[in-house]
Amino acid sequence: MIPARETSMPSGEESGSPPTPQDWDARVERGLTHAPDWLRRAVHWLRAPSRFWVRLVAGILLIIGGILAILPIFGLWMLPLGLALIADDVPRLKARLEQAARWCERMWGACAAPGTVSNAGQEGRCHLR
Repeated sequence: MIPARETSMPSGEESGSPPTPQDWDARVERGLTHAPDWLRRAVHWLRAPSRFWVRLVAGILLIIGGILAILPIFGLWMLPLGLALIADDVPRLKARLEQAARWCERMWGACAAPGTVSNAGQEGRCHLR
């Protein structure tokens, strides 16, 4: 039996409507409900409108670090985090990130669902389309 989700999806996700910047903001807030208090405070501080330059510089540095993922200190995790920081000031980017998050959720659900059979007919394997 699959447990029910703690929080419901926004209406845009349920109906299959195009992602909006508000959907991304709601996703971030839902994610923060599971974060430690210190992280929640830091993210709210960083998302304040007056922190534009801090977000921009940190976002650009994280994106560059993500591109340099072949080096030991950096990693690909930096790229989406940098995009998420910059997205606070670019509504079109918020919608694209929401679209990417929905795609990741669909793929994760398809791959993680027990007893599913992939396109190749092998149970337990996931093939992205």
